[in-house]
Formats: sequence, C-alpha cells, structure tokens
Amino acid sequence: MNQFLLQQGRSKELELFPHIIELGMKKIQTIQFQSFPIEERTGIRIYYILEGKFEWIINGNHYILYPSDLALILPGQPLGGAKEFLDIGTLAWITLDVATELVPGPAPGFTDTTPHRWSGLSPTESRSIHKIFLLNHTPVVAGLREAGSNFQLAAKELQQQEIGFETRVRHLVDGLLILLARQLTKQNNSQRDFPATFMRLEQELRSNLSHQWTVEEMAALVGLGTTAFTEKVKSYTGFSPLNYFINIRISEAIRLLKGTDTNLTDVALDVGFYSSQHFSTTFKKLTGYTPSQFRRNNSNNI
Repeated sequence: MNQFLLQQGRSKELELFPHIIELGMKKIQTIQFQSFPIEERTGIRIYYILEGKFEWIINGNHYILYPSDLALILPGQPLGGAKEFLDIGTLAWITLDVATELVPGPAPGFTDTTPHRWSGLSPTESRSIHKIFLLNHTPVVAGLREAGSNFQLAAKELQQQEIGFETRVRHLVDGLLILLARQLTKQNNSQRDFPATFMRLEQELRSNLSHQWTVEEMAALVGLGTTAFTEKVKSYTGFSPLNYFINIRISEAIRLLKGTDTNLTDVALDVGFYSSQHFSTTFKKLTGYTPSQFRRNNSNNI
C-alpha cells in the first residue's frame, strides 16, 4: 500500500463522502519529536497498524499496538504517543465525522440529532454497532488482519473512481465498522492474543541491554529455531530481531537522555553500544537528532 493522505475540503476524492474527514496511510522511517502529542481530536478515529510497534496513550491508559491491531478512538477520548511522537512503522487511519453518525439522536460523544444516512446498515444494525462502540472499554482490537484490505480497497476506489465507486466505498466503511463490532464482541475485554514467551523475551532484553545479543541467543530464550523466531518477530513487530533490539535500545536511550544527566558515553554503554560514535550515528538515523541535540532541545522544551 502506497502512502497517501485524503482530507475533507482539500481532496476532491472525498467530495461525495462528507462523513469521511480523513483517510490516510503513512510510513514513519524516523522519529519526529512532538509529532503525536496527547490531545482530543474530532470524529470517530480508526487506526490500523501495518508495521512496527506503537506505544500510545488512549483515554489516559497505556497501550502497545502491533501489526494487524486496530485502535478505535471515540469523540472526547484523548490520544497520543506514549512519548508524544509516532514510533517507527506504518499505519493507516480513517476519521468519520460525528455530525454524520450512524444512529440518530444524541448520545455521549455524539451530539448531532439530524445525521446524514450515509451508511447502508439497517437501523437495527446501526444501533447495535453504536451501542457496542459506546460500551467498549478496550479501544485496542487485536489481530484483525481483514481490516487492512478495507483501507487499501477504499483508497484504490477513491483514487480510480470507476463506475460504482461511491457505493463501493460506503460498503467498505460499513464493512470496517462491522469487523470492529464483531471483534470487540468476541474480545470481550480479554487479553491480547500475544505470546507470553515473547513478552518475557522483551523483558529479558531490556534488563540486559549491554549484552551483544545474537539472533541465536534470542531464539533460544523462547525455544525456537532462528528461522521460525525471525519470522515470528517480523510478523509481530515488522522488524528483524536485531533491528527490533536496536529500537529497544534507542527507546531506553531516549528515556535516559530525558530523565537523567548521565553523560553521553555512559548512556551509550548503558544501552549496549560499543562506542559513543556508533550510538550517535544510530540515534540520529532513527530520530533525526544526535543525542546531544536531543538532550539540548529537550532541556529547552523545544
């Protein structure tokens, strides 16, 4: 899926779809600080993770999202990065206008009383989905791979605008809402389907960042061969095992640079880099800043 951004009022592709505020897909290759502050935004927002690991604060709670996970953000719910920036990875999203909601009548977070009937769902189905969304206390839906096709196909229909595209786009948005409602019902606030062994691996890596971990050592910790382990890590995080570990190191370095006055050489050694130069080069590649620039900017609240 290629990157794109369609916005109501700016993109002619959305002229026939007043209920779609924004539809986009973005690949984040470097960390841009302050790129995802915690704040409320308008509309019902649905995010789909294609690659990477994203740490977000949703309505005051901390969540970790992996590939094929969705986040459902209702009006009035603050959202932002755990460190107020978008992590490295790829995500797609759609924002729906609450003034063109599915169900007539006011409800918490939904105030319009004369909605446009853009959805093809029946009134009974609309009310059921509406209720599921409002009563949902777990905004993250785990492992919903089918939803990725809805984003990709909707973008394709909007861009090509072949005969029947208007009906097709509406059906795809409806389908996304149905998938979400069904999965939320099945999930029923259960824990994410994510191997406990992998979570223990990350804890072990974080507890010994100075060790020069090999793929073979990491695979042995979870009882897998290197090929199977590499494939599993790639499917969960979007990264190779070694690149995933480097991201863990940089994440810890950011914490140390922001929260301590430890000198840069010690920070580099603490998180497992063999030299301050190697640390500085890797840090800048992933964040766009050298460690000293980041610390200086952070101390000046820039």
